[in-house]
Amino acid sequence: MLRLPQFHFHMPDSTREAASILAAEGPDARVVAGGTDLWPNMKRRHQKPATVVSLMSIRELDGCDLTEPSEEARIGATTLLGDLVRSSALRERFPALARAIASISSPPLRQMGTLGGNICLDTRCTYYNQTEDWRRAIDYCMKEDGSVCWVAPSSSRCWAHTASDSAPILAALGARVRLQSAEGERDLALTELYRDNGIDYLAKRPDEIVTDVLLPGASDSQTCQSSFWKLRRRGSIDFAVLSVAAAVWTDGKGIVSDARIFLGAVGSRPVPVEGATEILRGRSLTEDGIAEVAGLARQLATPMDNTDFKAQWRGLMTARYTQAALREIAGLETQILPPHHSLQP
Repeated sequence: MLRLPQFHFHMPDSTREAASILAAEGPDARVVAGGTDLWPNMKRRHQKPATVVSLMSIRELDGCDLTEPSEEARIGATTLLGDLVRSSALRERFPALARAIASISSPPLRQMGTLGGNICLDTRCTYYNQTEDWRRAIDYCMKEDGSVCWVAPSSSRCWAHTASDSAPILAALGARVRLQSAEGERDLALTELYRDNGIDYLAKRPDEIVTDVLLPGASDSQTCQSSFWKLRRRGSIDFAVLSVAAAVWTDGKGIVSDARIFLGAVGSRPVPVEGATEILRGRSLTEDGIAEVAGLARQLATPMDNTDFKAQWRGLMTARYTQAALREIAGLETQILPPHHSLQP
């Protein structure tokens, strides 16, 4: 049985108190919400914080405001994923986000995991997400205690990939996050929260807490059509080996005015398909335009041999899944199997 290491545990009642503890304890302190990521990582000695600060007693971080169509929506960072899956307001206003959240792990873990935790999920790699004995046997890796990235030994960086299912679709929808520290609050575009580095993958400071996720009213289903597709070996539990999130805005005649597509699990951050907007803007969503964007997504994706399935095949599936997401938005036949998760409560 794997056991947690010793640490000091705090359960503050307010965000201000939590921020004060983080400021006092310094970089050896970690924040925890549902704990579905941190606790297993600590048991495997991936992280060894001296202090852990729980957010689950802070009422202001739980719950959401999704009731007003076309108005900015707020989701508290400790809102349970299971509660969001069951939210009819979320399914109505942001259906692709609801689908992405429904794809996360399994029902029991969605009853523990939180949206803020999923956004801040640690990057993953075949050589990293192992027991300490296994990792010690190969002389560790760059992400934890070693000096070599076993995925690309000649590389100077870590290639662990992003594992969050909510991040790509939140990025496509133009979401922002609110951060709080002892110094005050600041808002950050979700796309600016991530760095393209498997180790230093978050741009937020260690003393900052994600308190809210903010979704623009212009991205809800009244004005935006969105889609989320996830590839994994099984229909539940497994992390993504590829995900595609797409959001498309059209005028009354079906002409695209804006489009954003992000890829998950093929890089250390959600990868934007740069150039997709220029290809699609000013024209209707046709098979030719969709195929062109899918080809562009394949060029931009850099899947590595750091997770399930062959990297080359995952690269090929990038184009297929991008096509499927956009074809779904366009009302065309998707040509491949849909994601194996429903939006039923």
